[in-house]
Formats: sequence, structure tokens, C-alpha cells
Amino acid sequence: MHDRSSRPKTSPNKTPKAVSMRCVSLRMRLREGPVQLATRLGIAASTAHRILTAARLNRLSYLDRATGEPIRTYEHPYPGSLVHVDVKKIGNIPDGGGWLYVGRQQGEKNRSATPDKLKSKWGNPKLGYAFIHTIIDDHSRVAYTEVHDDETAVTAVGMLHRAVAWFAERGVTIERILSDNGGAYRSFLWRDTCDALDITPKRTRPYRPQTNGKVERFHRTMADRWAYARCYQSEQERRDTLTTWLHHYNHHRPHTACANQPPFTRLINVPGQYI
Repeated sequence: MHDRSSRPKTSPNKTPKAVSMRCVSLRMRLREGPVQLATRLGIAASTAHRILTAARLNRLSYLDRATGEPIRTYEHPYPGSLVHVDVKKIGNIPDGGGWLYVGRQQGEKNRSATPDKLKSKWGNPKLGYAFIHTIIDDHSRVAYTEVHDDETAVTAVGMLHRAVAWFAERGVTIERILSDNGGAYRSFLWRDTCDALDITPKRTRPYRPQTNGKVERFHRTMADRWAYARCYQSEQERRDTLTTWLHHYNHHRPHTACANQPPFTRLINVPGQYI
């Protein structure tokens, strides 16, 4: 009296396996949509979409832009097991606002009038860059960020000490840290500092920034929501707003990787967690 499967014994109209494999292969290599793939393979667009959905390739965001390979996401099991570190370089804002908001002509005037400016090799005023040093926890996505005027090993090490203390106050002990192959992270000073803090340093493969994708994505969000979110009247004004924005990101902003909850919800019984 067992239930019998309703699956038919034969399916003469079933898409051949070779066609399905070819559809997946073209998707990864050409990154075309179902309509274009259906034309190439001589099948219906709905059939191509069904094949891609079954292979979990129905969205182009599931594929790596550089290689076309499916993105394999991972997440460490608890806070501190692994953190990502990176530096984001952005141009300083002249007094009065940059050209992005006030226009090219006025932006150049503001740039020339800003005091303590440097000169480029062409004689034009040069304001320099702000270097955003960030450490983000792999499990919780809680981020710690500082803005500096350089990306030297001394600056990176000082930032690491302060980040370790900041995470420790919130009950997180950093065990491993993943960086790219920048000069600061290949230095003996960085290696010795990690050894003194009992942290295992790791580096990504060369020319593979996607391995450190969590901090890269954070920097993209930071650029959209803080660095270029509105017209700042000076570089100092922008830097002064970073603490407020970072608090909003950690404590209040919903994060899709945290089931649409703020990152701090993944840290249990932390003082000030719900402020």
C-alpha cells in the first residue's frame, strides 16, 4: 500500500542532457540571458530559464565578473574566526565642495583656493587622497574603520592594534586576518605584530580581489552611502560624519547577509548593542 511515484516512465519531450550542459557552459562563458541562449540552442526561452534556475545561475550576480565561474560564498561559524582588512583610496574634498556636486568650473576654483595644497608634476593643485583602513568580521559583518593620510605599514599596524581592542570590548577575539598583497601587509612589521597579537595572517592570491570580497563590498557601500552621498563643504566635514554613519551601518542598517538584520545582532549580549 506504499505511495507510488507519479513520475512518468518515459519523457520523450525532456530536454536532452547535452543541451542543458551546453546552456550552462554558454552562460558561464558568455554571460548571456535566457533569450539569447535559447536562440543559440534552438530551445524556448522558458526552457533556458528553467535550466539556469536548476543550476542556480539564473542571476548574473551569481557569476564572478572576471572569470565567469559561479560565486562560492562562505561564512565562518563565529565572530573573530576570520576578519578581512583592506584600504580604500578616495580623493580629498576641497573647501567649498568638489566638482561632483558644484560643477567642474566651481570645483576647480575651490580646489585652487584650498590652503596647504600640493602641486602635481604639471603644476596643478593637488589635494591628495584619504586612505580608508577597514577591518570587517566575516561572520557578523561588523566593521571597524579609520581614515588616514597614508597606507604605510606603520599606519596599518596602529589601526590593527586599535581594531583588536575595539572588537575585544565587544567580546570578539580575532584569530585570523585576511588581506591582499599590498606592501603594508607583506611587511615584517605586519607579520611580527600579528604574531604578537596571536593572529594568523593570511593573504589572497594575486589579482584575485574577490577572495577579499566582503571588505571590498563594504567599501562600495561606504562610497555610495557616505563618501559621495551628499555635498560636503570640506574634507574634514566628511571625515567628521564617518563615526555616525558607521554606527548606523553596524547597529541599524539591515544587511542581507544577516537575514535583513543589522550586523550587531550577530554579536550576543554586547553592551550598547541596541542603541
